[in-house]
Amino acid sequence: MDGFQAYGAGKAGGVFDPVTFFRQPQTVVRILCWLFSIVILGCVANEGYTNRPEEDEEFCIFNRNQNACTYAVSMGTLCFLCCTAFIALDVYFPQISGVKDRKKAVMADIGVSALWSLVWFVGFCFLANQWQVSKIEDNPLNEGADAARASIVFSFVSVFTWGGLTLLSLERLKRVSFEEEYNKLFSPAVA
Repeated sequence: MDGFQAYGAGKAGGVFDPVTFFRQPQTVVRILCWLFSIVILGCVANEGYTNRPEEDEEFCIFNRNQNACTYAVSMGTLCFLCCTAFIALDVYFPQISGVKDRKKAVMADIGVSALWSLVWFVGFCFLANQWQVSKIEDNPLNEGADAARASIVFSFVSVFTWGGLTLLSLERLKRVSFEEEYNKLFSPAVA
């Protein structure tokens, strides 16, 4: 049993290894989610507002519905911040020695990932619908059309990346639960 290490806890307090960290599937998918949120935020914030040639006031490119642009910008911003926080948690995770604390962190990751998958699905449906019903006369020069399409596509892809993160977190929960059961069954005898 000397060579056995429960998932991560045997290395608690060890040195951070960036190569191992960036090779983990969860880290790669989380960084993709982080990049997708930047793309969505950038597309809508940069080119999501346009005006007719005879108007001065800018409107949202998605059917002149300010709620669509506000939703995309706010969700992109919140998703960016959330990804940053969970990347920091992933860096810190091997340092957490308590199994119950590890389990809480993983369960929070599962809940947040599932929630973001749902949020991006709603966002994709909302943006796609508003783009579909947009009128040509509202944007005769077709400004920002590529940015609008990109934000819709990346919202769609974000549904699956966050869903993948949910599945990867469920796998991590199984490993942490195994660690907890192992510690209960084979706790060292106190003499």
